[in-house]
This record gives sequence, C-alpha cells and structure tokens, in this order.
Amino acid sequence: MIAYRPGQLGSSRSCPHCKATILDSAIVCPGCRHHLRFGNEAAEQAAAQERRTAWQVEGTLEPLPGEPEIEYCIVVTVQDELGNEVARQVVDVGGLRGRDQRRFTLSVEATPPRSLTAARKGTS
Repeated sequence: MIAYRPGQLGSSRSCPHCKATILDSAIVCPGCRHHLRFGNEAAEQAAAQERRTAWQVEGTLEPLPGEPEIEYCIVVTVQDELGNEVARQVVDVGGLRGRDQRRFTLSVEATPPRSLTAARKGTS
C-alpha cells in the first residue's frame, strides 16, 4: 500500500465514526455517510466539490437453477498502472439458498483535490 503524508495528494485518515480509511479531504465519509466537517466553510466546499462517478458496475447473484445453495466471497483488488497490487480487501462473504439473491454495486468516485478545486475558482 502506498503511504501518503498529511496534506499530500491522496493522503488518508480514519473516519472517526466507522474507522474506514478515507481521504483527508473528505467532507462526508463515503462508507458511513457521516459528516466530518461542519460550518459555512464545509458547506461551501461540499457545494463546490466536483464529484463524479468515474466507474460503476452492478450485478445480481443468485443460485442457478438446480443449485439449492451457493456461497460467495466479494474481493476488491486495486492495481497500479504496472499491474502491481496496491490493495486487496474481502468486502463480504455469505451464502444463498433457494430464491435468495444479493445485488452488488461497485463504484469509484473521483474528485479533484480540494486545493486544486479552490485554485480553479480563484481562491486559496
């Protein structure tokens, strides 16, 4: 895993609510959706933040006809431009019986770093 220093592009910290690793620049935790910054400045930053979904995939998992039950394991792997594994995480495991099903959505949100957003708007 790549370690970034605080204030550096991609630097991270733990969410005080759910303990997930999040970007230092996050105003709302993408995991638990709790607000991390409050006040007028945070509200202005949230409104000005150019968030986009860079990539998303959805799917449904259910036993095939003739399969009474199945087990599943969801693994997310992140690789760099050279194909080196940067992170790997088991997100969930479970089992399905009969007509049970699970719907999965994986999305990647992208935002310019806060300092770049402010620079474009002519502020610091």
